[in-house]
Amino acid sequence: MKRRAWGKYDKERCVFHPLAHHSIDVAAVFLRMIGLPVVRNRLETAAKRRLADVECHRLAVLAFLHDIGKLHPGFQAKGWPEDLRRGPPYGHLKEGCAFLTLACRGPEHPFHETMQEIMGWGESIGPLVAASIAHHGRPVEWPADPTLRGWQDLDHYDWRAETRVMDDALRRWFAPAFEAADEPLPDEPLLHHAFAGLVALADWIGSDIRFFPFVDPFDPAYDATAHDRASKSLEAVGFDPGALPTGPAVDFHRMTGFYKPNPAQAATAAVDTGARLLILESETGSGKTEAALWRFTRLFEAGKVSGLYFAVPTRAAARQLHGRVVCALRRAFGAEAPEAVLAVPGMLRAGEFKGQRLPHWRVRWDDDGEPTPQRWAAEHATRFLAATVAVGTVDQAMPAGLQVKHAHLRGSALARSLLVIDEVHASDAYMTEIMAELLKGHLAVGGYAMLMSATLGARARVRWTDEAMPDFETARAAPYPALWAGGENAPRAAADAGAPKIVHPEAVSTMDPAEAARRAISAARRGARVLVIRNTVRMAVATWRAVSEAGGESLLMRAAGEPALHHSRFAVEDRLLLDEAVEEAFAPHRTRDRQGCIAVGTQTLEQSLDIDADLLIADLCPMDVLLQRIGRLHRHDLPRPDGFETARAAVLLPEGGLDRLTKPAFCNGLGAWEAEGGGFNGIYLDLAGLELTRRLIVNRPIWRIPEMNRELVEGATHRDPVNALLDQKGEEWGRYDRKVGGVEAAGAMMGRLNVLDRKRPFHELQFPDSDRRIMTRLGEEGVVLALDHDQAPIGPFKRPVSRIALPARWSPGVAHDAEVKVSSTASGLVLAVGERHFEYSREGLVRPRA
Repeated sequence: MKRRAWGKYDKERCVFHPLAHHSIDVAAVFLRMIGLPVVRNRLETAAKRRLADVECHRLAVLAFLHDIGKLHPGFQAKGWPEDLRRGPPYGHLKEGCAFLTLACRGPEHPFHETMQEIMGWGESIGPLVAASIAHHGRPVEWPADPTLRGWQDLDHYDWRAETRVMDDALRRWFAPAFEAADEPLPDEPLLHHAFAGLVALADWIGSDIRFFPFVDPFDPAYDATAHDRASKSLEAVGFDPGALPTGPAVDFHRMTGFYKPNPAQAATAAVDTGARLLILESETGSGKTEAALWRFTRLFEAGKVSGLYFAVPTRAAARQLHGRVVCALRRAFGAEAPEAVLAVPGMLRAGEFKGQRLPHWRVRWDDDGEPTPQRWAAEHATRFLAATVAVGTVDQAMPAGLQVKHAHLRGSALARSLLVIDEVHASDAYMTEIMAELLKGHLAVGGYAMLMSATLGARARVRWTDEAMPDFETARAAPYPALWAGGENAPRAAADAGAPKIVHPEAVSTMDPAEAARRAISAARRGARVLVIRNTVRMAVATWRAVSEAGGESLLMRAAGEPALHHSRFAVEDRLLLDEAVEEAFAPHRTRDRQGCIAVGTQTLEQSLDIDADLLIADLCPMDVLLQRIGRLHRHDLPRPDGFETARAAVLLPEGGLDRLTKPAFCNGLGAWEAEGGGFNGIYLDLAGLELTRRLIVNRPIWRIPEMNRELVEGATHRDPVNALLDQKGEEWGRYDRKVGGVEAAGAMMGRLNVLDRKRPFHELQFPDSDRRIMTRLGEEGVVLALDHDQAPIGPFKRPVSRIALPARWSPGVAHDAEVKVSSTASGLVLAVGERHFEYSREGLVRPRA
């Protein structure tokens, strides 16, 4: 008996799905996708013209051919009994390339006539076929001299006969594609790339047996089934949000719970839905999130977008924002609201529900115990951007702009969504280069984006707007808050007529942990909630200890009933606990039972957490970062303890000033050190910006926020005052500044080397070798240690812990799959990784001193 070509095979159940069936499954999903108005708009924008129906069917034919290499006997043998297998196993990607190339060349090839006709559809067929074959997420190297090696004739399998089955099905099911067309398919690289992503996404959906259960044997009329399933599958996973109500316009009060929008929110809502890029500059806590959500509902109602991806800098920020978005969606869309996906790997959360991974790639959700189609996008990081609404880190959006696996899938899924990037100022030169290219590609296909920042500054803003760099006086005179709408020559003012927040910065000429502890204890004993933000984990731990040693242990923030601090070196489960602890201790609504409290931490406390402190004690840092930290101070209009009615920020400065750091030297996050290989490393490298920040603290004893934000940021970051400072300071400062400039230039260059150039024809792409890891952040990715090989150990907060990340500088020589031996101690855990040992306690992860 002749064996038929299969496309999908369930080894456990020994059941098959014919190759022709799987091919039409994927092609039908693709065709349904590009029938959706927003997706069609993005594809036609990429093509630079409207696409006729015959052209859409031709693209679907190319999607149908994505797995044509599976006809190879060496691939089919994977589903045969052992005694029928001949020779080594084969894949199907390069085999598909060879198959189609030889079909073009040889009249004796069973697919020759059809392939010749397809090649007549235009010059773009080569790159489009290459894009279809690359549906596993990476460009496939096309064989230079393809042969039919391995395509042997077998008694039990006739690949030529199976090719004719595929050919007949293709022509029957996509007859419109073979009708005459007015013009060839557009030969536009943007179209190649958009097509590649949509085919890859269609293959993911078309391969899911929840939507496309196997049908065997081959059915010549299966196409009707495939198209019906395709339509239902896109609605089920939320890629087609057609079931959501689109009118009348969502009222601001209904969506947010606030009766009236503030000026920044109103200015955002007033922008025409045709404007595809907005940049909103407004102070921390001013409702930028609500402005972005209101913008999304307006664009959604107008049919301009069919999804939302909200990107924030950190996992903690994503987790907190996710809850706010879930509530806003419920208010805006009622019972039909989509479940917002928390786009953080390992979290498995959709709406209010949490998932648990099961064997065989299945997920159990805590509301029904079974896999749920609408949470399909939440179940795998590659699919996050295909959700109707997702909230996650910028790291989940950036791969869409990098030469990494599934970049095209992510980019095409994202194209239909409003892309919101919060705290955009927080990116370094490397990240900025990647995100700028991602944004450029997103806008080039007709996408919509909104960037938000409390402290952007002209020097950073021009990278996103492509405007000329304004001089210092012009930059300082720009309004704040402000909304920059793409295509407009000037920003829209969005100032609030309400009373400003008066902040008294105080320069403290020491960074000694004991002094920070003394000030914190004194304030907390008077009933103040005190936020202490240090630049490094080492100094945060030292300050936390100093508070206890000075008799203030009872005042420290508590988690699981005992004193705790907040920084990045905690297990993922404990980070969640610590986020909850600081949010509870510093919650704005806690006014009646509020008591003095001290939270000590690092930069993890400064972004996207809705916490309110009576007093801020913070290390010197760049002005934009300092304003972020001040955003946690007197964030809301609340009653304050006696003596703290006015916002005060004590800024700790290095003893002896910054001059000694130009040698270079590193002091609690400030300055730099030079590695043996010549690397110039640090946290806050820009000493000129730090010195300008210090001078503004000393010389401007009263800050009126937000009206002074523009003056403060430009005064510490604009190149004109920086150059004036360097002229004053002399050659040593100038030499140091040039090194910092070299670091930034190198980061930007590395970013440019790693970005995905969507202006290049697809068939010219060649991604780096798969074993070369391209990161979304330079120097920040350490090895993640898995602690739960058998059973997760109980950590210092009395809960199981499964994973903990090593800092990057502790990671060299540690394999990503390294075995970790865990033993318990009175204070926590000891982790043994080979010859190395780490201690994990309430202070976080530390390396014991020798």
